[in-house]
Amino acid sequence: MLLCLVAFVAAHIVLTGCGADQNIKKGDAHYAIGEYFDAAAEYKKGYSRTSTKEKAKRGERAWKMAECYRRINFAAKAIGAYQNAIRYGYPDSMAVLRLAQMQHRQGDYKNAAKNYQHFLDFVPNDERALRGLQSCTQAPIWKKKPTLYTVKKEPILNSRRTDFCPALYGDEWDQLYLSTTRPQASGNEMSGITGMKAGDLFLSKKDEKGKWQAPEALESEVNSEYDEGACCFSPDGKTMYFTRCGHDPSYPRYAQIYTSSRSDASWGKPTLLEISKDTLSSYAHPAVSPDGHWLYFVSDMPGGLGGLDIWRIAITDGGLGGVENLGEPINSEGDEMFPVFRPNGDLYFSSNGHVGMGGLDIFCAKQDSTEQWTVENLKVPMNSAGDDFGITFEGLHNRGFFSTNRGDARGWDHIMSFVCPEVLQTVKGWVYEKDGYELPEGLVYMVGNDGTNLRLSVRGDGSFEQEIKPNVDYLFLATCKGYLNHKEELRIDTSSVSRQFTLQFPLASITAPVLVRNVFYEFDSAELTPNSTQALDSLVDLLRENPNITIELASHCDYRGPDAYNERLSQRRAESVVRYLIEHGIEEDRLSPVGYGEGQPKIVTRKIAENNAFLHEGDTLTEAFILAIENEEYQEICNALNRRTEFRVLRTTYGLFDRPKQSETPAEAEPARKDEGSEE
Repeated sequence: MLLCLVAFVAAHIVLTGCGADQNIKKGDAHYAIGEYFDAAAEYKKGYSRTSTKEKAKRGERAWKMAECYRRINFAAKAIGAYQNAIRYGYPDSMAVLRLAQMQHRQGDYKNAAKNYQHFLDFVPNDERALRGLQSCTQAPIWKKKPTLYTVKKEPILNSRRTDFCPALYGDEWDQLYLSTTRPQASGNEMSGITGMKAGDLFLSKKDEKGKWQAPEALESEVNSEYDEGACCFSPDGKTMYFTRCGHDPSYPRYAQIYTSSRSDASWGKPTLLEISKDTLSSYAHPAVSPDGHWLYFVSDMPGGLGGLDIWRIAITDGGLGGVENLGEPINSEGDEMFPVFRPNGDLYFSSNGHVGMGGLDIFCAKQDSTEQWTVENLKVPMNSAGDDFGITFEGLHNRGFFSTNRGDARGWDHIMSFVCPEVLQTVKGWVYEKDGYELPEGLVYMVGNDGTNLRLSVRGDGSFEQEIKPNVDYLFLATCKGYLNHKEELRIDTSSVSRQFTLQFPLASITAPVLVRNVFYEFDSAELTPNSTQALDSLVDLLRENPNITIELASHCDYRGPDAYNERLSQRRAESVVRYLIEHGIEEDRLSPVGYGEGQPKIVTRKIAENNAFLHEGDTLTEAFILAIENEEYQEICNALNRRTEFRVLRTTYGLFDRPKQSETPAEAEPARKDEGSEE
């Protein structure tokens, strides 16, 4: 009986050992293709089935298990596994450094500092351990003296799974895109990397009261069975860049960047953005610079400073340019991830390679006049011992959202809002067709006497918003193809309160007649009234701002009165306006006065029809049309629309090809004067 029992125990040990080896092999296979969640489960089984007497094996298997937990942000489990690896004599001193880093991430600065120092006994002057020691000293100080930021949880935006990388969008920043693994995400399989569903992009919108609504799946082809996340938008809002991580059961998963174009109110089919021919590197976390000229992204491609670095590539009309590494002081031997720009050019990113609170901290990088970067930690409460990343801003304001796994024992990410008190001076402008609608294709050039020189795209509603500084003289020039330019100037004094200044940029069409509002004449006369001065001075400014155009200045009457009389009166009125323009410095040969009388009745535009429900776009306000209207008040409205002063552009090349006058050239001027003298 005793022999049978001994044989049974021996067989059980052999079978258990074989089972442990199988678990480890499975774990290695999962680990090789980045399935760390599944690998951790196999390593845990293999470790549990390994005899305590096999110290070397238990130490190695604990190490493998710990590395998986570290990669999926299970910090508490990683600490226990690293401690077991050290207890069983795992020979690599990296176990001590990793243990210190996980304790650091948990906010256990005292024990983390001890283990950083312990690692330095093995590897003196190691930069990672020295930086960790400095962080463990600095973090408690930051906790005692928090910054002016206020952060709070946003339950409506979060689920019971991970929610991360928020990105604000829309003309009024009233749409919030986010990545999530909530149950409503597409696909049914659980990821071997995270143990959750693959992430999808969801969208939350504000209601009419300005409250955020529960996020819903993005209705487009952007989402797939794979992981989608970390999206951003071009400055004009027409292109989305986002990260997608595909699946291949035989190879590691390499993240790639895709683009999708805005069509009407939805996003089109995504297209892979080929940054490099290197197919063994990851490309993720896109961010477009405020001027739209650069795409910043994260990659582990060769040539970097550490694990993951931030790189950039030029966006040109002919495609993408060459790749550049941002280098120090932004990149480090650690991981730099999740770049995001504020409109003022400040670059925000997350890193575990700089002095920080624990895991990923959010940093702000600013460029000086020599284009050198300085990097600053946002400190507490924006940063914590956990991972803090994926920040987004509400336009120019220092408020918005970010993601963090602080306070979550599972290491799952959630979205928080933030706000920081600030004194912000801004200008908001609208570019639109004169007497028409917004011009989303417009551009605004902003120049300041402090060296400011910006090219601003406008949003879908024709607006733009930009920060301005006190005591700086600014010039704004709005342009759009098919329209004349419009200029505005602005200067503000020093102020201790936030203010927004408003500018209007009504652009006159080059191809259609443009109404000159508020031009008034004395009754039955061509004499201009004093009330016309402001409107005519604006027309003078327009002609000065567009010195290469010539115009026809037209005056129109309603149908009442004899035709010949109306034609003579309208001609004299057009000539009165032209005389005013000439008296105010506009060249006579740029102006052609024409009186049309009642010969060209007004054609109703969409804007006029919107303001007058009894009219329709395309109606021509002829005498017959007006008399057919029974309401006398409506008839008078039509007559008022017909009585108008307009201009239309005749040429856009005035003065461009003229030969210079001889008197403008000193060498040729003297002979000319001599000839004139002889003629006299």
